[in-house]
Order: sequence, then structure tokens, then C-alpha cells
Amino acid sequence: MTRKTGPIRIIGIDPGLRCTGWGIIDSDGASLGFVACGSVVSDDRASLGTRLRQIFDGLQEVLARLAPVEAAIEQTFVNRDAVATLKLGQARGIALLVPALSGLLIAEYAPNAVKKTVIGAGHGDKVQIRAMVKCLLPRASPDSADAADALAIAITHAHSRSWARLVASVAVATRAAP
Repeated sequence: MTRKTGPIRIIGIDPGLRCTGWGIIDSDGASLGFVACGSVVSDDRASLGTRLRQIFDGLQEVLARLAPVEAAIEQTFVNRDAVATLKLGQARGIALLVPALSGLLIAEYAPNAVKKTVIGAGHGDKVQIRAMVKCLLPRASPDSADAADALAIAITHAHSRSWARLVASVAVATRAAP
């Protein structure tokens, strides 16, 4: 018999140097609830260090205000532009650091895994992701594609947690069987 533990608050983060999307949901088993979403936008005329600090401060404010207990972040894919990939990696480092400093459990998901979870296929565009996020979280109204992607990342983590709990329950039941 499983014990009900109540909803868990999850933040999904879609890292980017120009715009870092964030989305927060409450997950209670198969039930998902929209909490909030938005974007942290850095000043593209500022120095790299200043822009990273803007992302840090923005994410830190979101965590302090909305108190998630787990974080899910999209993994970086490498593209042809090495400089852009490096800058994205630095923004991703900030996106990992902020929840780590708050003591949150952090999970990482490949972009194709997020798409497969939310739209049912490993490839799809941002319009499809936004439409499915709206279906799964009817109260959500992301202000950007980055915020919609962040909600999709949080949804992926919620489904991954549910699957992991199911596997663990089956393992316990199997060991307990005569």
C-alpha cells in the first residue's frame, strides 16, 4: 500500500543567455496543477558577467517567492556555433547553480525526451509544445516559448517521478510476495 504524500512543487527551467524560461507546477501523482511561469531576460547590451548575474538574480527571486522543492533543467545540445554553445553552457550553469544553492533535487532531461513526454514524439516544434502544455495545464498562459518549454520540462519531471515511484512500488511488492 502506498502512502499519499501530497503535491510536490517542481520548477522547470529552460536555460538561455538572452531568455531563461521558468515554469512551476504542483504534481500529485497523475494530477498536475499550474502555479506560475515566466522568463528571466538579460540585457543583451551588458557584459557576459552582468547577464549571468541577471539570470542568477531572476531565478533566485522566483525560487524564494514560489518555493519549489525539485528542479528540472533541459540539457544543452551542441550546435555548430561553438561560441554560442559555450555561452548557453554558462547560462545553464547558472540555471543549475541557483536551485543547487537552495538545496533542491535537480534532474536533467534531453530536449527529445521532453518533446516525447509532452507531444508524444521526440521531434516537434515550439507551437506543438505550447499547445500540449495548454492541454495538460489549462490555466497556464506562458508569455514566451521559453516559458512554455520550461513548463514542458517540469511536466516531464513530474511524469518521470510518477514512473519511478511505480517501478519502486512494483519492486517492493515483488520482494514481499511469497
